[in-house]
Amino acid sequence: MDYKNAGVDIEAGYKSVELIKKHVQSTMRPEVLTNLGGFSGAFSMEAFKNMEKPTLVSGTDGVGTKLKLAFLMDRHDTVGIDCVAMCVNDIACAGAQPLFFLDYIACGKNFPEKIEQIVSGVAEGCRQAGAALIGGETAEMPGFYSQEEYDLAGFAVGAADEKDMITGRDLKKNDLLIGLSSTGVHSNGFSLVRKVFPMDKESLGTYYPELGRTLGEALLEPTKIYVAALKQIKEAGAVIKACSHITGGGFYENVPRMLPEGLHAVIRKDSYEVPAIFGLIAREGNIEEKIMYNTYNMGIGMVLGVNPKDADRVIAAAAETGTPAHIIGEVTEGEKGVTIC
Repeated sequence: MDYKNAGVDIEAGYKSVELIKKHVQSTMRPEVLTNLGGFSGAFSMEAFKNMEKPTLVSGTDGVGTKLKLAFLMDRHDTVGIDCVAMCVNDIACAGAQPLFFLDYIACGKNFPEKIEQIVSGVAEGCRQAGAALIGGETAEMPGFYSQEEYDLAGFAVGAADEKDMITGRDLKKNDLLIGLSSTGVHSNGFSLVRKVFPMDKESLGTYYPELGRTLGEALLEPTKIYVAALKQIKEAGAVIKACSHITGGGFYENVPRMLPEGLHAVIRKDSYEVPAIFGLIAREGNIEEKIMYNTYNMGIGMVLGVNPKDADRVIAAAAETGTPAHIIGEVTEGEKGVTIC
């Protein structure tokens, strides 16, 4: 009896590391001090040592049950982007710039080529975010996961000067709310999606004219990374007073998190076009509108609170990064919360 007979293939682990090296290397920043394969990742403080009050901002998350679709479609090169996005968007939402990222893959069986596909997506997400992939772990856990399944999670660290952090404390009545467009469902609400549609290859391979592609392709579209857009807005001289990443819980849970006490958000549904995928989910699942806005991003992945004089500048700066933006509402006095009308 040996470890391989117990279900853990050490040689496959070595091969996985060799296959992912080129993807990891593509994310490197000059501050990275360690090589792939070490026991830890080291990152120089040069990136933020000249800030007045350097502040570290961290985020951790996973992809969730969206992975079930990747298993069914046998496509594993996009979920890594989702994993990075869920972490770095939270960091960027606080006004910080992501610095580095670590991933964790737990699988029933280590298929090196599949691990490479997953990590290629992680590396692509890191490149989009300007973060270095400085480490990670692949754990082969036979008997815990089935051979074809895996879980994927990550952890990111960013930095900001304390004076530049987005806190919401300066938000005022009559400030405008600007929505940055999403790329689709992103990585939340898939437990409901999997109840609405049969989770089989036939269903996911069905072409829908309103989507312009198959259902599976639309659902597997990776989460938008907003790091570049928020950085461009800052460099354009606009001030983001408040920011909310629209993830699990949709508008009703996430928008109030950026509001100070005594302020209320009013969002107008007709201020932008809701992507067709959400209409399809609502129709096929007979889901009422409020539940949709309480579950999904409905086409808006991030909401920004800005002074009205900055609105045009914010929209133009976001567009320069390929991120459509819309004025979707305003801030009023009232109980902290959100009204969607």
